[in-house]
Amino acid sequence: MKILLLVIAVVVHTATSAQKVSEVINVKEVERVETILAANEMQGRKAGTPGIEKAAAFIAAEFKRAGLQPLKPESFLQSFVMLRSKLTTLKGDMDGTEMDTKNIVIVTAEPEVKVNEKSGYQILQINAGENIFEKAQNINAAGKNSVVYVDTSFAKNFSRLTFLKRQIFQNNPTIVFILGKPAVKEFTIKAEHSFTETSFANVVGILPGKTKPNEYVIFSAHYDHLGIGKPVDGDSIYNGANDDAAGTTAVIMLANYFKKQNNNERSIIFAAFTAEEMGGYGSKYFSQQLKPTEVVAMFNIEMIGTESKWGKNSAYITGFDKTNMGEILQRNLQGSGFTFHPDPYPDQNLFYRSDNATLAELGVPAHTISTSKMDSEPNYHKVSDEVSTLDLENMAQIIKAIAQSSKTIVGGKDTPTRVKKE
Repeated sequence: MKILLLVIAVVVHTATSAQKVSEVINVKEVERVETILAANEMQGRKAGTPGIEKAAAFIAAEFKRAGLQPLKPESFLQSFVMLRSKLTTLKGDMDGTEMDTKNIVIVTAEPEVKVNEKSGYQILQINAGENIFEKAQNINAAGKNSVVYVDTSFAKNFSRLTFLKRQIFQNNPTIVFILGKPAVKEFTIKAEHSFTETSFANVVGILPGKTKPNEYVIFSAHYDHLGIGKPVDGDSIYNGANDDAAGTTAVIMLANYFKKQNNNERSIIFAAFTAEEMGGYGSKYFSQQLKPTEVVAMFNIEMIGTESKWGKNSAYITGFDKTNMGEILQRNLQGSGFTFHPDPYPDQNLFYRSDNATLAELGVPAHTISTSKMDSEPNYHKVSDEVSTLDLENMAQIIKAIAQSSKTIVGGKDTPTRVKKE
């Protein structure tokens, strides 16, 4: 008899919880937000265009309407500037011998650079057998002025280090890469650059935590897409309904839900990132504004508008085996009829390919939730990625599942394990 009463109580509680979720997260609201974000008026939401500015204004208005606070008091827009550099002059001297400028790559936000052995830059090396691009990226991300000597075994790929010049923020450190052995006594590098600036903006809001305000849970998605391209059957707008207006819609729905719940012990940050399609600049800038040790979990939501390979009421979590966060979410969904699966496409390294990657690399249990069939999504990066191709009912169920699965993390009861450095 006691067991029967317990089962009835669980069923009633589950039904009541589902009803409360549906009051906020439902097909009608999902369709309203999704339709606006993926409208032709947004012109494909390409970063740095008037179309994405319209989208940012809409998302900021939705955050305000939901009752969020701006992360910074003045605005929901987290604005930043990216620099594109053009080298105008470069000279180098090592131990009294003039250097071949082909053996020097400089990444900097400074118009004039003069570096020598007395400048106080840290001296580093990329040795034979190491991953040159990964190590160079990590050095750049560390934020310290550096002189990096690169082993000559990388001669063929050395010039490709200029890829870092496409990712320069205004506060970027100066990194001088030199192909060859370190100077015996002295060296001098002089360079001048001109810059073009492009302004970008994430949209970020927060619900302060009640008892753990300095512990953060993040719900995020990128709201940019590809913009306008060559016409295909008369259509030139890449609406990006699934990629990733769907994820952004989820973030807005979740903001409304958790504000209505009003019981989050930890602070929740809701973020819509820009420039994901250009290289993840928005999430990288966002991540630089936080202390990774204070971020308990990140739910990044990417392309949830179509059924997963398992059908309805299911999605997958990238990097499932990196932390125990997926297990926590699965446990919270028991009896709901919804299932989170491990990423079925491990060969595509999705864990480090989306906006969760920057924080994940810093140890944060930051995972992407998706339903995208990476081997057979017919509308991916095409003009046909429109609202009419989405399963909005299933999408609403996925958003509800994210809300329910995260409750013990948001509530301060569960803390996922950290990502270990590989």
